[in-house]
Amino acid sequence: MKTRRLSATVLLAAWVMLAGCSGGGGSTAKASEDVAVENAYARATPPDARVGAAFLTLKNAGGRGHALVAAASDVAATVELHEHVHKDGMMQMRQVPRIDIPAGGETRLQPGGYHIMLIDLKHPLAPGERASLTLTFEDGSKKQVVAPVRDIGLGMRRR
Repeated sequence: MKTRRLSATVLLAAWVMLAGCSGGGGSTAKASEDVAVENAYARATPPDARVGAAFLTLKNAGGRGHALVAAASDVAATVELHEHVHKDGMMQMRQVPRIDIPAGGETRLQPGGYHIMLIDLKHPLAPGERASLTLTFEDGSKKQVVAPVRDIGLGMRRR
């Protein structure tokens, strides 16, 4: 009887230890593995511009949410995450600490919304060039992206 009880206890302890090693059924994939980047591009700038912007779509195929928390680029000394917001009837741009990407969803970085701000450009961004971006996620994982520079205009007519 004691042998059966001891065997059952040992088996139960082994099962508990193995269950604990399984990760509890949650996703253990890195954000850089779950998140795909689509339609990345940087906006062409005038010859004297010191700032620019990059846009893209982040698609999260994973079962848990992720967040973009930083970015870097070979074309700018400083890179920040920004968003445009309406405040007191005016559009304002502000830096944000993170951009959330919902599980199974997507977040678009686009003109008039979230975007990657390229500050202290090393040179003006001309159509046809490419800007390398390094995206950093909340878990510390990184993803490299190449964003072609496009002339998308500013919606203003020259006189």
